[in-house]
Amino acid sequence: MIGWSILDKLISNFSPILATLLLGSAMIVFIIGFSRRGFNFIKYGFGKMALDETLEKHFDDFEKRFDHLEERLDGMDTRFAAIETNHFGHLKNFLSELTSILLDKKIINNTDKSRLDNQLRDM
Repeated sequence: MIGWSILDKLISNFSPILATLLLGSAMIVFIIGFSRRGFNFIKYGFGKMALDETLEKHFDDFEKRFDHLEERLDGMDTRFAAIETNHFGHLKNFLSELTSILLDKKIINNTDKSRLDNQLRDM
């Protein structure tokens, strides 16, 4: 008895619907495997594949993504530094204007204003 006769007896015991589902699922597995691995799927199945080509391709893709991410992070550092400098510059102007208004409203005196301006200058 050879393998084909065993397979024939096994399939003949299935109902037609079950045999159709089995054949359909086998075709789907073959289509997916062949579309991903090409002729290597026929040669090796899902188990073994040509590692040199596929791993090199995956590492090249990973390296490109990592370089792109690194460039974006460098750009973000520059943006954060610019925002931080700009933000504190506007804040100092706002606080000096606020101390002038408080002096005009006679809420603080000249000594307090000078002390606050010195604090702002040291920032």
